Amino acid sequence: MKKLLFSTAAAALVAAAAAPAAHAQSVRFGLKAGANLSNLSGDLTNQDQYKNRFGFHGGAIVNLGLVADDFLAIQVEGLYSQKGFKYADQQYTILNNTFRNTGNVRYDYIDVPVLLRLKTGGIFFEAGPQYSYLLSISNNRTLTQNGNVISSASSGTSDLDRVKRSELGYAAGLGFQAESGFLLGLRYNGAFTDFARDGYSNNEFRNARNSTFQAYVGFMLGGK
Repeated sequence: MKKLLFSTAAAALVAAAAAPAAHAQSVRFGLKAGANLSNLSGDLTNQDQYKNRFGFHGGAIVNLGLVADDFLAIQVEGLYSQKGFKYADQQYTILNNTFRNTGNVRYDYIDVPVLLRLKTGGIFFEAGPQYSYLLSISNNRTLTQNGNVISSASSGTSDLDRVKRSELGYAAGLGFQAESGFLLGLRYNGAFTDFARDGYSNNEFRNARNSTFQAYVGFMLGGK
């Protein structure tokens, strides 16, 4: 079922990107890389314990110009993206038991945004849907109860059977692209879908969704 969902979503994104290609004024390719500042959003238990985590993203760009001078374009990207959060080193109490979380959790995703891009005078604005597929989870969390370690995990892939690996979301941002092809930008990624299944960590992540700010640099090659 997961493979079917992934294949269907991927085919839909490719079709959406390919449809305007026949009428495109130009097709340009590029590369980009940058930093992520990610966290969880949603209806979370003890939300203050989740803090921003820095990560990396990078990948390839295909830009399909729809009108002259690429004033309006469709841009499709394939990105590897590190998301997740770190735990605040603080205590919280549940039913007279004192808990403390330390460490961080990293989610490794493949992101495929399909963006409508408006560019004028080198400044561009972009927004559109995004499909994401979770590759792995690296968990470096230590949980103590009343000073005793009750759970500890080292870096590695875990918990994939308790999450929804396919995610639907959105992306929006702005930036600058020079005539040489150099570009830099800022973007926000959000999710429409929750990633945790019922019962994950005693519903600690109930309705949790990924939330990521990105800053990046890149380079666009000449069109044909």
